Amino acid sequence: MANEKNTLVINVNVEITAIALQAIVENAKKITGRNSKGVYRVDTADKVSQVISRFLLQNDFENYAKDIENCV
Repeated sequence: MANEKNTLVINVNVEITAIALQAIVENAKKITGRNSKGVYRVDTADKVSQVISRFLLQNDFENYAKDIENCV
């Protein structure tokens, strides 16, 4: 992901629903398609990271994190 706002890459554990994970994996497969051997070559963990990071940037996570009430 582009470093648009001086972002840092951190490794964390997040909870998402199985449905959200399934959607990301299915969409990643649709985007990349199969190789010549019929195998999907996509790093789904990396795709999950990209989707969550994009969501956080688009939904102003920075200001959300600044609100002390959201850190309780």
